[in-house]
Amino acid sequence: MSDLEEAYRLEYFETEDFVRKQCSECGSFFWTRDPDRETCGEPPCDEYEFIDNPSLDREYTLEEMREKFLSFFEAHDHERIEPYPVAANRWRDDVLLTQASIYDFQPLVTSGKTPPPANPLTISQPCIRMQDIDNVGKTGRHTMAFEMMAHHAFNVREDADQEYAYDGEVYWKDETVELCDEFFVEMGVDPEEITYIEDPWVGGGNAGPAFEVLYRGAELATLVFMSMEQDPEGEYEMKDGNRYSPMDTYIVDTGYGLERWTWVSQGTPTVYEAIYPEMIEFLKEKAAIELTAEEEALIHRASKLAGRLDIDEVEDVDAARETIAAELDVEAAYIDELMSPLEDIYAIADHARTLAYMFGDGIVPSNVGTGYLARMVLRRTVRLLESVDIEVPIADLVDMQAERLEYQNRETIRDIVDSEVEKYQETLERGGRRVRQLAEEHAESGTPIPESALVELYDSHGIQPDMVEEIAAEYGVAVETPDNFYGLVAERHDKEGGETAQETRDSRFADLPETEQLYYDDQYRTEFEAIVLDVFEREEGYDVVLDQTMFYPEGGGQPADHGTLSTGENTVTVLDVQIEDGVIRHHTDDNPGKGEFVTGQIDVERRRRLMRHHTATHVVIDAARSVLGDHVRQAGAQKGTDSSRIDIRHFERLNRETVEEIERRANRTVMEDLHVHQEWPDRHEAEETYGFDLYQGGIPAGQNIRLIHVGEDVQACGGTHVARTGEIGAIKILSTERVQDGVERLTFAAGEAAVEHVESMERDLLAAAATFDVSPADVPATAERFFEEWKERGKQIEQLKEQLAEARAAGAESGERVSVGEWEAVIKRLDVDMDELRATANALAEDGTIAVVASGVDGAQFVVAAPDGAPVNAGAVVSELASRVGGGGGGPADFAQGGGPNVDALDEALEAVPELLESRAEAN
Repeated sequence: MSDLEEAYRLEYFETEDFVRKQCSECGSFFWTRDPDRETCGEPPCDEYEFIDNPSLDREYTLEEMREKFLSFFEAHDHERIEPYPVAANRWRDDVLLTQASIYDFQPLVTSGKTPPPANPLTISQPCIRMQDIDNVGKTGRHTMAFEMMAHHAFNVREDADQEYAYDGEVYWKDETVELCDEFFVEMGVDPEEITYIEDPWVGGGNAGPAFEVLYRGAELATLVFMSMEQDPEGEYEMKDGNRYSPMDTYIVDTGYGLERWTWVSQGTPTVYEAIYPEMIEFLKEKAAIELTAEEEALIHRASKLAGRLDIDEVEDVDAARETIAAELDVEAAYIDELMSPLEDIYAIADHARTLAYMFGDGIVPSNVGTGYLARMVLRRTVRLLESVDIEVPIADLVDMQAERLEYQNRETIRDIVDSEVEKYQETLERGGRRVRQLAEEHAESGTPIPESALVELYDSHGIQPDMVEEIAAEYGVAVETPDNFYGLVAERHDKEGGETAQETRDSRFADLPETEQLYYDDQYRTEFEAIVLDVFEREEGYDVVLDQTMFYPEGGGQPADHGTLSTGENTVTVLDVQIEDGVIRHHTDDNPGKGEFVTGQIDVERRRRLMRHHTATHVVIDAARSVLGDHVRQAGAQKGTDSSRIDIRHFERLNRETVEEIERRANRTVMEDLHVHQEWPDRHEAEETYGFDLYQGGIPAGQNIRLIHVGEDVQACGGTHVARTGEIGAIKILSTERVQDGVERLTFAAGEAAVEHVESMERDLLAAAATFDVSPADVPATAERFFEEWKERGKQIEQLKEQLAEARAAGAESGERVSVGEWEAVIKRLDVDMDELRATANALAEDGTIAVVASGVDGAQFVVAAPDGAPVNAGAVVSELASRVGGGGGGPADFAQGGGPNVDALDEALEAVPELLESRAEAN
């Protein structure tokens, strides 16, 4: 008997005459009203029985099915809430993409720290599961982008030993299963055909019993009862090998797949024809796929068995396909030839929808995080289009899906796709050379190209496995390509930014009360009084904890305040301020004394500069969004007293004209002298009103969050700010740079710092004007003229050096001439710079002479040049000579250079050259 068997014995099952059975195929336990049923209903134990046999009360579109579900639960006292973005890192920092509706409420609501937006609630949440990417198109049911229709209830046990943001029980397992049953019946389902498979759920340190709900071979719902937390001493051992104990909160977490419900209602061969009908037909036409009636019939038969191709369930997809072919009484090669183009088309349609969701919600392609995942999907789609010879811009396909999803930023989505496709083509040109080099290496060693090399090629160059296979085949090299390649790559990158670092907590502060934060009451106040609650000695200085403080602790990219604490007799300097679990500690240079009454004084100039720069940061990013588009989001920021920087996500480099427009708009906001004010609304009300763009600078905890309004810009922010934008004074963008692909950094100065920067630039300009003896206005033209003249003189110098080298080569009689077989070599020390040394060697080689020339000007340097066909390897000769002067070097057989620090050994090394050349020639 399993640990959780009793958790599955519901009163509702007993009342409704369910029986618990064990599947004769896979061994899973399930509940059914049909006492004669032997299998659980899930592929591969059962086929898709609804294909060509629509199995609900009528056919539904996606929109109709969504409304049917939400209305049903609204009628059963659930509040409908709006869906969240697919980019989960917009409101949480431990994951990248939204993979289930419960992600909307983790970790703050599920932990009980924050109340849910409604309880109970219903939602239809767009999700993206990158781990399904390799199954898309093959199983007939997997989509990477999907909507999870759901209803949730958040409960707290009566005997909970602490307070939570919600309390009591709304409903639990019996009511959840009853609601599920009722919805199935309302949709025209015979309840005797429903099976509830026991499938315990674990994830993120939590666990609980769960049911997979199957109907005619399709999993249409999952009912999770999140009620346990990981505990080494727990009484329940779960499938991950860990033990768990009941927790105070227990949560109903359900998921009903919108796309699968729509599919079952229509009975199409795959889910893709049901949810992307127009695009599937469009792609078939562009791919010139025309099927006979016999082929159509075979595809329909094969589709009923496609669930057996799930790479998560079978070890060998090719073997599974052969089994299906045998059951259909056709050759595996024939069914593969028939299905492969269709599978690619299904994947293209799904990927286009995934990209529409990603770019529509503001994800920008890059080399990390969600940006990398979007780039991976786009590049795979490009390759899939090529594989079926569809010559349609991918931007058109993504736009078709974006239009259907009713995104308003379709032009930006198009721009992102077009820009990314262009970058991909450039990357392919560079990467193709690397693949050929790798294929040559493995051809020589007789080994296949391993999976690790495939992943590296994809990460570095975007080269997809089928392209590697094509090139490798030219060299007779095999490639180890796993069936779940893209899932492996996605898993590798899905962890980036998805694991929050564990901070080291200082137990010394655990028993102290939270510090009252006076800096939010009046950000212009710089003096206050407080009591020293405790003082802790540290390696350098002391940590002082007060009952209240005006000192702002470092956070949100804003440095801490500095200043002093005075007791009247003693004054200590505050060098840094930090906050941990609500306790603010002041790092001081001396001990003010525990229990002392102190007066705190903030460094006014530093505080004012930081306030101006922090408000200016809000103004700059708002200006950037107005110029570049709503996809622009903050990727990082650091405020300072002399300058600040903000990193923004954008798909193109910023040119000078764009930067100037951002600066103009930012200063327009400054000149409008807009009111800057704060408020502390309920977080759910704030999210509903302003969306998740609130969290540009991070995700705050708590039921109420602090919002900063600067004109129409609204952000959750914990920093200090000026009262009006006019107090910023001025904003000057100092520089821009690309810190990583898809992220642009703007460094700027505000207030006095901006004035100081302009003054510094003016001093430099006046100094340049004085040097050139022209007016400041003429400096650019004069500098350009001098630069062009300098370049021209540089060319002339190079020409003269070449002429001199040729003259030296012509007068090589002064050098030593030796015979190397039928060839002649010149050995000469010139003591000139390296450019002239190379030019002389080239001139000699062009005349058919082996050249060995050396210089002692900058260390001991050698250059060796060998004409075509000469019996000398220049790289080997240089390597030997350089080793004699304490250095190294080398190069190709026809031209090489190198040297070392020991100039005194140079002449002795040259004396050895004749013998060295002769031995090298004999070796050849």
